[in-house]
Amino acid sequence: MKREFNAIIEQDSEGYFVATVPELRGCHTQAKSLDTLMRRVREAIELCLEVEGEERRVGKFIGVQRVEV
Repeated sequence: MKREFNAIIEQDSEGYFVATVPELRGCHTQAKSLDTLMRRVREAIELCLEVEGEERRVGKFIGVQRVEV
């Protein structure tokens, strides 16, 4: 059974792309290209699911909001 997860993708000051999966505690990875990042984030999700099993946090992704201060 396929599952879908949301990944937040950012680019750091050194040019690396960083992906975080909020639904899975500690699930994040990085890469120099978006293609590599997507492959790695799938691998990271699979590993996190193996470790967490059904204990994963259940939440509903709402979105990302830019806040100006």
